[in-house]
Amino acid sequence: METESRFLRFIGGKRIFYILAFFILIGIVIYIYNKISFIFYPLEVILSTIAPPVILAFIAYYLLNPVVDLLEKFRIKRIWGIIVLILAISGVLTGIILLTAPSIEAQIKDLVKNFPDLLKQFGNSMTGWVQNSFLAPYYDEGYNWVMDRFSDIPQLIGTSISDGFQGVQNVASTVTNTIVNLITFPIILFFLLKDGKEFQHYVIKVFPPKFRTDTKQIFHNIDNQVGSYIQGQIIVASVIGILLFIGYLIIGLDYAFTLAIIAAVTNVIPYLGPMIAIIPAAIIAIVDSPFMLIKLAIVWVVVQFLEGNFVSPNIMGKTMKIHPLTIILVLLIAGNLFGVVGMILGIPGYAIVRVIGSYIFLKFQQRYNKYYGEDHGKYEIE
Repeated sequence: METESRFLRFIGGKRIFYILAFFILIGIVIYIYNKISFIFYPLEVILSTIAPPVILAFIAYYLLNPVVDLLEKFRIKRIWGIIVLILAISGVLTGIILLTAPSIEAQIKDLVKNFPDLLKQFGNSMTGWVQNSFLAPYYDEGYNWVMDRFSDIPQLIGTSISDGFQGVQNVASTVTNTIVNLITFPIILFFLLKDGKEFQHYVIKVFPPKFRTDTKQIFHNIDNQVGSYIQGQIIVASVIGILLFIGYLIIGLDYAFTLAIIAAVTNVIPYLGPMIAIIPAAIIAIVDSPFMLIKLAIVWVVVQFLEGNFVSPNIMGKTMKIHPLTIILVLLIAGNLFGVVGMILGIPGYAIVRVIGSYIFLKFQQRYNKYYGEDHGKYEIE
């Protein structure tokens, strides 16, 4: 009887029944919401409208907040430091866009125009290689197998494209949303940089005094992990883009600037990003010549070596100790649930969940040590 009562105390005593009732009520609320979700459509529209500028503002906040803090150390008032920083960055970005936009536009148009021909040449090259290799006896059989099973893919793609164009009917609405996001993003960023600490303090005050210390520690850990990850990942992606651009120029690969931008953007997604970025570069290299493909492979090996041994270790450090397999699984799940946005924000989201999960597990360890540690051995709490 004593063991049972101790176990009951360990899981929370009689309060556990209130906790179970609370979760049952949450389940009922979710079930009811499922049935009447159409009522909340306006709320979904509001959230989907404000989410993009808010997410962009938070990413920019983690990048710029250390700079604003540094300016404060030089006795520059925070508000003036924020204004000067935002104006300076806006000016630099505007200058870069005005200087590079014509070149980028020309390369993108040329690439989009020639990419179908490049794919066709790539297919012909691969067909010629297979027919002249040891795989030649199996070529016809493999070709027929592919055609039997995938002959309807062009029709499916055409249908999907048609549906996509039908879905994007209101161009004015899309342009308006983009303009609204561009206008609201710096405003949200300004107030985050100005009042971010006060906002966090206000949120902590919402919690009962008993839990404020733990809540503050959780926010601090989330801030450290997510902030350092976002800063590090964007810096690493930018460095990789610059290194690849230099490498592409050295080997004379066409569309070097556009391919480097694609690589920088996709490298924000860990592990999967480089694999996505190499595909267009490899197709263009193969069409050019087999020797160009070898040179491209050398550039990628050198850049990946520099990134893995010098860039990432020095920029990312050991803040995010996540196993590579865990990262891949998180990216696959987040990508399935939320698409490209999920793949970009999956790791920061996982970091937040892990911080909260670590806190819950710590409380479990402490509770176990209190009720069972003396009899069965204690957890070693770090």
